[in-house]
Amino acid sequence: MPATSTQALANHSRYDPLFHFFVLPVLAVTWGVSVHLFIHQPGFLTFWGIVFVTAVLVLAFKARLNALRVQDRVIRLEERLRLAQLLPESQRHLIGQLSEDQLIGLRFASDAELPALAERAVSSKMSRSDIKRSIQNWRPDYWRV
Repeated sequence: MPATSTQALANHSRYDPLFHFFVLPVLAVTWGVSVHLFIHQPGFLTFWGIVFVTAVLVLAFKARLNALRVQDRVIRLEERLRLAQLLPESQRHLIGQLSEDQLIGLRFASDAELPALAERAVSSKMSRSDIKRSIQNWRPDYWRV
């Protein structure tokens, strides 16, 4: 995916326009209309409309969260491989000590700063956001959604 601007901490979050600005608003409005109909015309069908739209909302969120979970697993694997290549032998023990959140945060660190930042992340028990804030040379990830 080509970059429209240089990625950094301030702008690395992304929106999926179809999901965030179409699917979610349509489902939210439909849920509200279903509740409104049930209040003004109570009955099994209007109640079932609320149940159905709620199920579709849950489905939309679960599909999104499951896709993000898979991406996190791939990032975790990629970063472990990257660390194995970049860390000197004396630091490779750190790979197993990094949490999933730490590995995901480290993906943005440049190759040059990765060894020192990985060591700091383990010794200081840094969070994902702390790691991201500590990065001096941002390595963009334009494929994350």
